[in-house]
Amino acid sequence: MKKTSTPSSLFRLSAIASLTLLACSGWAHETATLEPVVVTGNPLGATELIVPTEQLSGTELLLRSQPSLGETLQGLPGVSSTYFGPNSSRPVIRGMDGDRISILNNGSASLDLSALSYDHALALDPLLIERVEVLRGPGVLQYGGSAVGGVVNVIDGRIHRQPLFGEEGGVAGKLDAGYATGNREQGGAVVLDGGTNRYSLHVDAMSRKTGDVSVPADRECTQGGVTTTARRICNSASETWGGAVGGSMFFDRGYMGASLSTYDKNYGAVAEDEVTIRMRSNTLALEGEVRELGPWLQSLKAQYSQTDYRHTEFEGAAVGTVFKTRGQDLRLQARHARVGRLDGVIGLQFDDTDFSANGDEAYAPSSRTLQNAAFVHEELAMGWGKLSAGARLESVRVESFGIDGNAAFVPGARSFNPSSHALGALWNVAPEWQLTSNLSWNERAPRHYELYANGDHVATNSKEIGNAKLDKERSTNVDVGAAWKRGAHRARVQLFRHDFSNYISLEGTDLAATPRPEYTYTQVQARFIGLEVSGNVRLIDELHKLDLGLRADRVEAENTSTGQPLPRITPLRLGAALQWSRAAWGARLGLDRYEAQNRVPEGQRATAGYTLWNAALNFRDKVGGLPALWYARVDNIGDTLAYSSTSILTQTVPGKAPLPGRSLKVGLQLAF
Repeated sequence: MKKTSTPSSLFRLSAIASLTLLACSGWAHETATLEPVVVTGNPLGATELIVPTEQLSGTELLLRSQPSLGETLQGLPGVSSTYFGPNSSRPVIRGMDGDRISILNNGSASLDLSALSYDHALALDPLLIERVEVLRGPGVLQYGGSAVGGVVNVIDGRIHRQPLFGEEGGVAGKLDAGYATGNREQGGAVVLDGGTNRYSLHVDAMSRKTGDVSVPADRECTQGGVTTTARRICNSASETWGGAVGGSMFFDRGYMGASLSTYDKNYGAVAEDEVTIRMRSNTLALEGEVRELGPWLQSLKAQYSQTDYRHTEFEGAAVGTVFKTRGQDLRLQARHARVGRLDGVIGLQFDDTDFSANGDEAYAPSSRTLQNAAFVHEELAMGWGKLSAGARLESVRVESFGIDGNAAFVPGARSFNPSSHALGALWNVAPEWQLTSNLSWNERAPRHYELYANGDHVATNSKEIGNAKLDKERSTNVDVGAAWKRGAHRARVQLFRHDFSNYISLEGTDLAATPRPEYTYTQVQARFIGLEVSGNVRLIDELHKLDLGLRADRVEAENTSTGQPLPRITPLRLGAALQWSRAAWGARLGLDRYEAQNRVPEGQRATAGYTLWNAALNFRDKVGGLPALWYARVDNIGDTLAYSSTSILTQTVPGKAPLPGRSLKVGLQLAF
């Protein structure tokens, strides 16, 4: 097993960071302050954020959209994906996945089982997303102390917080339709909004059907006792549909709204040729806010959601294992009146989640998790920038009920009281320069499966054993960044380090066991260290506009108790894209370079490096008098055979599920 030294890789990235900043400065001609970014994930609606943030919306989101959220966000600075085939992929941020990444829907908890296992798809589809916000790092404590890696906030606009129309009323919407060659995807969505300045109504629906995904090499597939060979990932087809209705009422100092949504997805479990999964999720969401409550409160906001989620695995036509979760999330947030230059929010959050699994692959018992939390986030405006401070106190109880008739699971209960704290600073060094820093101390309570699992987990090809004596996971985290902007030229550098005193890791305890090797949840010391760089240079700024975007990131993670690397870590990534536009036309040509990942735990497979090319073309026109956006996108132009270092499939079923091959997607979006 080849191990590379941490300093050399980070020195290379530091050099790239410095060159990016210098190159962008050299190309600059006009002056401007840093561009405002409004992120709803920030409770104060700040335009200047201390935590590093990325945002996707509009045409950029449309051209990046993939069947899963993880693949849609893949390639953003610091963001990769779990890639359990094309249908189940969750974001990985700075080398961390699962419950260390919080997935939000409109700022409220998204309750599903995607963090439990890699084959569990997120109950969110990019076809119905308005905007995605990615907040990297541990400084967003109001959404959970466990989100040490970061937060992904998915915004769908089903509950409007402001009127869309005046007193006379109106109707607006959009239609999307697309087809892709690589997986024979046929997909479409419709979104309708109507109302006046006193109420609004929302309706949306989507449908997507895909076949097995094309790859650049022959792969065997055994179904119904017959083995065939084709250049496709066996059992990777899917059918998805979903929709929602929502509405809001507006009054002089606030609003109230509700939505009811459903999501249904049938897809193949690519690790097994004849196992398919049906995932269904129904969610009720309520939200309201009252503003100008008096001399002490600027606003009071409440969000409530209730989700009923079911994941059923079929072995052929027979029902195998059924996973269920039913949960409720209540969030209350009050923004106090400004005290001098101090602005902030205080809040409470209550979560109640029931989990059950029944079947041969039920490797975790039925359980209930109750979590109550109080949080505070304060910002102090200074002449040179601002300071921030946050804290979150939690009470968590995890109770196992076992499974009737299964002696492997013993009832039990544990209680934890995690606390997390964060400090941050933003310094406007000059009109073009900005420095940020974040320091936090985070605690995470173990999840029910980390405490009580005891069975075969096919997705990881292992027997997973929980440890009911686990303590809270603790980490100390630091993040520093520099940002520069002058007109269309910009550059950003972020350095981060996470030190865990008792990281909860799935460690091999009997790798020779049959039929599956045995792994136990164990607490170890661990360290994550890395760097993220991004920038843009405006090469031509006349009738034609031409930009060169540059990006790079690297994270190295180590089990410092053993000196072994942690598994499924993204290698050094480099990216570049040329973006051209003139009037109604736009075009893009880009590449993503992934270096080989040789820093893997003993006994695991290294991943070869690869380069993926992509291109896109879009044209704005009118169809039947309606604004229209025509687009075409080609992924993996060179039809390169590649494997993801962050996917468990690369280890458990090597060679079976490469990244998708060449694919052309064409589509049309109409707005009215």
